[in-house]
Formats: sequence, C-alpha cells, structure tokens
Amino acid sequence: MANKAPKGHKRLLAAWQNSMAGLKSIWQSEEAFRQECYVLLACTPLAFWITDNPFISAVLIASLLLVLLTEILNTAIEAAIDRIGPERNDLSRLAKDLGSLAVLVSCFMAGLLWIAAFIA
Repeated sequence: MANKAPKGHKRLLAAWQNSMAGLKSIWQSEEAFRQECYVLLACTPLAFWITDNPFISAVLIASLLLVLLTEILNTAIEAAIDRIGPERNDLSRLAKDLGSLAVLVSCFMAGLLWIAAFIA
C-alpha cells in the first residue's frame, strides 16, 4: 500500500516541522536572509515609533516580511537550479538573476514605504 499523506492535525504538525527545517536551513546557509531578519527585528519597534496609525505600522512591517518571503523564494529557485546541475546554462542563469531581481524590487518597495512613512 502506498504511503498516505497525513491528515488533520498530523498534516499541520508535518507542515510545521517542514517549515522549521526550511528556516533552519536558510538561516545557516544564507547571510542575506540573516541580515534581512536583523533589519526586521531592528525596524519593528521603529515602525510603531514613527506613526500612531497601527495600519501604517503593519504595512511597514509587512514590507520587510515581503523582503524575507522573496529571499526565501529566491533561495528555493537557486536550490532547484543547483539540483539540476552545476554546468553553466543561460536559462539557469536567467532564473537565478530573476530571483535576485525579485529580492531587489521587494527591497526598493520596502524602502519606498519606509521613506514615505518618515516624510508623512
């Protein structure tokens, strides 16, 4: 009989364990992810200090979480490409470059929101 996927609370527990394994892996292997986490930790109190509006604070924090999310997806793309093979390939380079661009765009977006919050 084939291995059945867990259901109910067992599925949630398995998903949690997989997510924590991913967090451990990216924390150990990606300096950019660690730096972005430090920025999030440092800026979270600042988000509440620069505005009295809890929605604006949430948007500022969410913009930094989006940078983390994009970094996670970029790392996943890089891992998948590296799994295919180490040889140089234009499509592999393009996939990695576009993942990197996505991180850069998310950083610009977060920066724009934070600058707007400081100015407002």
